Amino acid sequence: MKREFDSIVFQHCSRRAFLLSSGAAAVGVAFGGISRTTAVLAQAASMQPNAWVRVGTDGTVTIASPAAEMGQGVMTAMPLLIAEEMDLDWSRVRIEQAPHNPKVFGNPLFGGNMIVGASRTTRGYYEVMRLAGMQARAIMIQNASAKLGVPVSELTTEPHYVVHAPSGRRMSYGEIAAFAEVPVDPPQFSRAQLKSPKQFRLIGKNVPRVDVPDKVAGRAQYGIDVRMPGMLYATVLRAPVNGEAPVNVDDAQARTVPGVREVVRMPYGVGVVADTFPAALKAKRALKVEWSNRSKARAYTTERVIPEYTQRVRDLADSGVIYEAHGDCKGAMAQAAKRVVAEYTSLNVVHTCMEPMNCTARVDGDKIEFWAPTQSPFTVFLAAVKGLGFKPESVKVNVTLLGGGFGRRGENDYAIDAGIIAKAVPGFPIKVIWTREDDVQYSKPRPLTVQRLEAGLDAKGNLIAMHHRIVSESIYARFVPPAFEKSGGKDLPVCEGAYEPTYHFPNFELDYLREQRGVDVAIWRGVGAGYTKFALETFVEEIAAAAGRDSVEYRMQLLEKAPRGRAVIEEVMRMAQWRRPRVAGRALGLAYSDSWETHIAMVAEVSVDSKSGRIDVHELWSAVDTGVALQPQNVEAQIESAMIYGLSGLREKLMYRDGVAQQTNFHDYPVLRMNDVPKITTRVLVTENQPGGIGEVGLPPVAPAVANAVFKLTGKRLRALPFDQGLLKA
Repeated sequence: MKREFDSIVFQHCSRRAFLLSSGAAAVGVAFGGISRTTAVLAQAASMQPNAWVRVGTDGTVTIASPAAEMGQGVMTAMPLLIAEEMDLDWSRVRIEQAPHNPKVFGNPLFGGNMIVGASRTTRGYYEVMRLAGMQARAIMIQNASAKLGVPVSELTTEPHYVVHAPSGRRMSYGEIAAFAEVPVDPPQFSRAQLKSPKQFRLIGKNVPRVDVPDKVAGRAQYGIDVRMPGMLYATVLRAPVNGEAPVNVDDAQARTVPGVREVVRMPYGVGVVADTFPAALKAKRALKVEWSNRSKARAYTTERVIPEYTQRVRDLADSGVIYEAHGDCKGAMAQAAKRVVAEYTSLNVVHTCMEPMNCTARVDGDKIEFWAPTQSPFTVFLAAVKGLGFKPESVKVNVTLLGGGFGRRGENDYAIDAGIIAKAVPGFPIKVIWTREDDVQYSKPRPLTVQRLEAGLDAKGNLIAMHHRIVSESIYARFVPPAFEKSGGKDLPVCEGAYEPTYHFPNFELDYLREQRGVDVAIWRGVGAGYTKFALETFVEEIAAAAGRDSVEYRMQLLEKAPRGRAVIEEVMRMAQWRRPRVAGRALGLAYSDSWETHIAMVAEVSVDSKSGRIDVHELWSAVDTGVALQPQNVEAQIESAMIYGLSGLREKLMYRDGVAQQTNFHDYPVLRMNDVPKITTRVLVTENQPGGIGEVGLPPVAPAVANAVFKLTGKRLRALPFDQGLLKA
């Protein structure tokens, strides 16, 4: 039964219901008129040129923001796209979270579903929302044309106004809203008609984020802040090992706790409902449960898994699934004058969002409503429809602010908790809260991986073959089974950062070797690039050393067809004064990443304590080219955020013994503290390329930049995440 809930993600979504094309014709259909689903945005004394925009007669323009705000600034950046093309006065713009309506607000890069993650928000909505703004502007102009009795061709706009230059007349958007009508056939536009970056008035400017004032003042409403009359609180005792279920439940003592309303048996645990959260916790601790004890994960112990994965990655006869290949890798490798081989490991790590998982749900008759801090209202919706049996039209999902996401809130397990319990206790709002211990022990971590990289060099030291192999549990096999099966067993997030390198590898092969150990693994900030770039960027330095070449020059040769990659490396070297001698005991390391269509180079200044092996990172520099930077200062903030997350990942690890996570809270799962954060300098290289992703970009180059600096100081190669400081003792 548990697996049924775990697999409720994309596979139950019908293409007809949710697919949203990014083509101009589809945009015109999707944006035209006011659908019943988005009528929630409508208010008195306003008109709605399309589902994304509402224009009030007082001149206030309300824009629907389709993506969940989890600190990445999308509640400002995405509406800014509409404001740019609609020619709005930003000071008169108001932002609302869009309702769950994938037909209108879906992200094309997620098959038209409403999901935030994989650095796809800006890339997915960049043209869609600009076209919506262009359409809304055209509708305002058409209505002004009819009112003024002048041709549309004679009208233009200034911020918040339609202007007729020949007569000097002008009408505000608020005035137009009082009489405007939406045409039966709304105007349609193509991407070729959008503004060029040189014409931008708002995009590329450092517009203040709209979510910050409420966060600073304490007014911001996160999921855990939801309060309602009659609300009850719930917590869940989960099976200690992934995939098991309760067999016998003794809840006698739990029911004697004052305030306890109900004990709910679930497919994967036991839920307790009470008047207060402390009462629910106390009753949870009083439960006596016998578990099924049948999970494959019972055999999952970290110290045993690593050598088993390593043995498999070395077996070249086991090719697993060839994820990507071009040229003749095996043939070129056989003719190589020199071969270089290295193996890398990365352990399980968890998300540790500052706001623990939580969700509120209420069942009234045949209807269910959620209030969820979710990256994916779509997966919450599917939990209700496919997991709980509600009709699609009977499900409502309200998205709150998120106190951290990092991929964790793309899951729907916390929503399933709330839905099951609310269904068992109908008529009451039920708020389910995970404790920090629940969050660490029962989260879905980034997979443990072992990688093997082999390079073949010719007699001159030039790279002629690269063979990259990754052994790991699959994320996609659980999260999106149809996509996984359709791909022939390729796991995109697991292999991210390795399958389409910008480096010129004339003969290349990437193998994915799937393991099935019974532990549910998931997306973690940076996903695969967090460990594949660590391996690749440290390995490139080993190749350069084997070839007797300078590592920077060797990189530049591999990037001979990638001017954007070369540019960020050159810039970050200038920023860090790469050639300047450092004080004794310090060294610089460099790394480059091209994931999410964004180019970043990073330099780390590092020292090593020879007595303890402790690594100190004193300063980090990064140069980033993300194409059109919607808000350069926010790009810098996101890069720095991900860099800090990446630094923390150098020490984090979740260890398993017989399927049970051994860490429980910050005392034994330490994360980076404020006093450990080095000086960080980031420079955004503004270009006119299509915008790339940004929320995860700063993470992948951190580990290899630090590791490459450590090698200069110690002569030792770090090939495991987290770093083993014991290797660095004198």
